[in-house]
Amino acid sequence: MKRARIAHEGRALWVEVVEDGEVLRLPDGGSVKAADAVWLPPVTPGATIFALGLNYADHNKELGFQSKEPPLVFLKGPNTLSGHNGTTLRPTDANQMHPECELVAVIGKPARSVSVVRALDHVSGYTIACDYAVREYLENYYRPNARVKNRDGATPLGPWVMDAADIADPQALALRTTVNGKTVQDGSTADMVMSVAGLISYLSATMTLMPGDLILTGTPQGVYYCEAGDRIVCEIEGIGRLSNRLVGDKAA
Repeated sequence: MKRARIAHEGRALWVEVVEDGEVLRLPDGGSVKAADAVWLPPVTPGATIFALGLNYADHNKELGFQSKEPPLVFLKGPNTLSGHNGTTLRPTDANQMHPECELVAVIGKPARSVSVVRALDHVSGYTIACDYAVREYLENYYRPNARVKNRDGATPLGPWVMDAADIADPQALALRTTVNGKTVQDGSTADMVMSVAGLISYLSATMTLMPGDLILTGTPQGVYYCEAGDRIVCEIEGIGRLSNRLVGDKAA
């Protein structure tokens, strides 16, 4: 099952996605066409958002780093998120702004010091993130500062959450990013340095993961700089396609 979060008649609602993503079924039994929906990030308010850097072997090689564990972990604020079919501001001085397609694990039940073997039992579903980075703002690969990874609306999320039961193996999913139809990222979750289960075990050894918490698991190789007006689509096999458009300062 797919679950999305939309704005409808002044309220934020969780809805069921049916008919191959064309229709959104409301809690009261009514429906809205997906094309007419105002999509919100499919996240529970108050959730902790974990993000990973340098967690794909091919991307690490691309950047000149050796893959290693433990991974680079940082947190993101709630204002960084935006919904499917939304827009993201491209600052005028961001000549090296590029999209990063990421598998996102959604925690479904509390996890504290869980083993790798049992870790996926704590996942309720998966979604997609497009975690934009601005290379000019990067001070240190091991310290992603707020200007790079905590910009308002610079992490589109969605379009929906796919139930974990519908994803047989989160380490065998193809990821792809296109810019105006051109493929700029083409990878697989099999290339993760630390698996989804490994990340949950690692993070839960430090703090309790709670229902609704999100883990952005990193991105494969493919650094492509985008311009205002570009349409970016991040796609993950078995989950869906997340669309976003970059706009310039004056258009935001």
